[in-house]
Amino acid sequence: MSMLIVEQGRTIESQRTLIRSLFADSSELSHLKGQAVQKQRAEAQAQAEAKAHAQSQTPSTQDKLREQAKNGSSSHKTQKPVPQKPPTDTAASDDERRNVLTI
Repeated sequence: MSMLIVEQGRTIESQRTLIRSLFADSSELSHLKGQAVQKQRAEAQAQAEAKAHAQSQTPSTQDKLREQAKNGSSSHKTQKPVPQKPPTDTAASDDERRNVLTI
């Protein structure tokens, strides 16, 4: 009986050690993931700032279009004609599902 108690004590102690080891590994992994996310955000922010800086250096096509609109010039000088709607056929527009059939 005492051998069983000793073996259970050893098993419990080894499980405790394993749990502590797994907790330490989990904490380290969470820390590494957090660092990776921070690094990714910093890179994305740097790219966004670089892009914003580059856009402020060169005028965009929207700025050119706004200037053209202000000046009254446009690259589209002719407008396409709008197609006319076909005439509506009153017989075809009736909903046949609503016709009452009598015998």
